[in-house]
Amino acid sequence: MSKITVDKVVGYVTQRDKLLVFSHPNSPGARIQVPAGTVEAGESLNDAILRVVREETGLSDLNILSFLGVREYDMSPLGKAEIHRRHFYHVSFLGEAPPTWVHCETSGGRSEPIAFEFFWAELPNGVPDLIAGQGELLAGLDVSS
Repeated sequence: MSKITVDKVVGYVTQRDKLLVFSHPNSPGARIQVPAGTVEAGESLNDAILRVVREETGLSDLNILSFLGVREYDMSPLGKAEIHRRHFYHVSFLGEAPPTWVHCETSGGRSEPIAFEFFWAELPNGVPDLIAGQGELLAGLDVSS
């Protein structure tokens, strides 16, 4: 079976020395992850990362700090005949957010919203293991400013 390549964006959203991560309260077996999604046809990567973060988190006061790089991830172990070409970004959240919150994503052609439970993890040592290689470029974050 041949695999298709799908362009994705992955957002490391930070506020000072904290990284935004989330769990799936309705899927206890799902692991912790960061905002990520598919780049739409004709969409720039910068537009895609801001859209994906807004849709998944409900946050809107966002600023792209840097592009961190591209990595490919084979999704076959997760039952998908896809290679995800992931474009990693460091995005800062400039507003105020509670320590935890639940946001329901309704995009992506889903019939039912998906609830995500967000929390801030302290960088660098308080970040839990992230699903499917999403933590691959965490070391590239500069949160010193």
